[in-house]
This record gives sequence, C-alpha cells and structure tokens, in this order.
Amino acid sequence: MRLRRIATSALGSVALVLASAGAVTLTAGPAAANPCGFYETASDAYYNHCTSDGSHIVIEIDDWGPNSERCVGPGVTWIGSSSGVDGAWYTGRTC
Repeated sequence: MRLRRIATSALGSVALVLASAGAVTLTAGPAAANPCGFYETASDAYYNHCTSDGSHIVIEIDDWGPNSERCVGPGVTWIGSSSGVDGAWYTGRTC
C-alpha cells in the first residue's frame, strides 16, 4: 500500500514537471520571435511597437554619432543594421 502511494506521487510529480516544461516552451516561442521594443538579429535592428490602439510613437535610436529619432507605427519597424544601432526606446511622445 505504501509503495503504491509513493509510486503514484512520483508519477504525478513527473507528469506535472513535464507539463510545466511544455507550457513554458510553448509560451516562450512566439514572444521571443518579435518581442516588444528594441531587439536585434545577427544583422538587423528592429523596434516592435506593440499596441492595439493604432498609435504612432517617436523612438530615439542610439546609433553611432548623435542619436536620431523616428516615428514608428504599430508592429515591427526595421531601424538599421545591428552593427550600427546600439538600442532604441520610446521617448514618451506620439507623432
């Protein structure tokens, strides 16, 4: 009786761990593909304006030399080569 209870508990624990790992993997996939804000690939830099209201915002781009600004709409915008852009962020203004 005691052995059956231990085996059932162990199996339940293993099933829970595997189910949790699967859920984490599934949720991490789409978010990692196009994260909100600045992100870069091996060759390109992007800004993803995640919004549902259709707003256009001003972002500041940390590129070589003086920083520049750009108006971006909803979704992903290519902002340059990853070798020429160090980051980008929302300035708090719309355009």
